[in-house]
Amino acid sequence: MSDTVWRREAIESPCVKVCVVHPEARLCIGCYRSIDEITDWANLSAEARRAVMDELPSRAPQVTGSRKGGRSARLARKP
Repeated sequence: MSDTVWRREAIESPCVKVCVVHPEARLCIGCYRSIDEITDWANLSAEARRAVMDELPSRAPQVTGSRKGGRSARLARKP
């Protein structure tokens, strides 16, 4: 059976399955998209998706270093 029916020419999502929103920047620390961009992704045109994708690398400094180590760091801090 061919999967040609399921192929799309759309730009893939930048999601890396690290879905945590930075409290100040309001960006996902995994993919650097805003909540609105994540929510609307499926409805955006290819041009709009490309514009977001092109901008994502410049957003990294807004959220870099925001994670405190997750569960393992939290457990290590317990007395």
